Amino acid sequence: MCGTTGFWDISRQISNDYLPIIVQRMSKSLIHRGPDDGGAWVDEEVGIALGHRRLSIVDLSPEGHQPMISADGRYLIVFNSEVYNFLELRKQLQSLGYSFRGHSDTEVMLSSFCEWGVLEATKGFNGMFAFALWDKAECILHLGRDRIGEKPLYYGWCGHTFIFASELKAFKLHPDFQPETNLGALASFLGFSYIPAPYSIYKDIYKLPPATLLSYGGARNVHPEVVPYWSAREAAESGVSHLFTGSETQFHLRNILLDLMYGITRFWNLTGLFHTNSVRAIAHPRKKAIRPRYTRTSCCKWRNRPKAYS
Repeated sequence: MCGTTGFWDISRQISNDYLPIIVQRMSKSLIHRGPDDGGAWVDEEVGIALGHRRLSIVDLSPEGHQPMISADGRYLIVFNSEVYNFLELRKQLQSLGYSFRGHSDTEVMLSSFCEWGVLEATKGFNGMFAFALWDKAECILHLGRDRIGEKPLYYGWCGHTFIFASELKAFKLHPDFQPETNLGALASFLGFSYIPAPYSIYKDIYKLPPATLLSYGGARNVHPEVVPYWSAREAAESGVSHLFTGSETQFHLRNILLDLMYGITRFWNLTGLFHTNSVRAIAHPRKKAIRPRYTRTSCCKWRNRPKAYS
């Protein structure tokens, strides 16, 4: 879990000296989402500022620091969470001549944008994520959210300033933000204990819907354009047309292998389908050392099992 935030002062009413101060304040309000590191980036010419709080997971080195810029200098990103298939994408990009200075999925995302474009690259990401991407060449800000909407991303307007953040609390640190309750959203919350996308509790502030990409700026549009890049219906219809032919055990074991391949450490739920030793037999050749982890079964509480992987 990380935290992203930023804004674009379209009318250029905020002084250049104040831009980094504002975005750093907004970013610090999200420190609980990313206690390991933080960063900010400002383009004074266009009035855009991006902030990030980092929880280091995939690449613990400084090479994973954000905001991160692409090798060609065109794209700059702040990114929350993880793209699971980044190693597969990395190999594809290396075969096309790309090189990488670090081991983060963020750097792979940037190279993917360079090679395939923002929309097509986002279609190829498998994971849980939310990102803000600044295209310096086209002067376009892109916001993207994962297919199911696991990671939050809000956006909206503060006067003539376009603003976004992982959580609503960051908006309150912008001097132009004047919170006004969205009465329709309030009615939804009182009736359903939930505010459906794209609405939020604040007027003119919205949730970016799952599986969508928002683009704002450039010469092609005046208002933010939100387009879907994935459809649950189409995925379900494709699944019906192309049924999995293996057993349920093979399906789950395959997922465990993929987790190990991508370096993902999880709490594995061991049911009657799997015995702990079966998981160990698969995991052991792919791990340099066996570390104590926690596992559980469907019939007992959490237990410390030193020889089981999680």
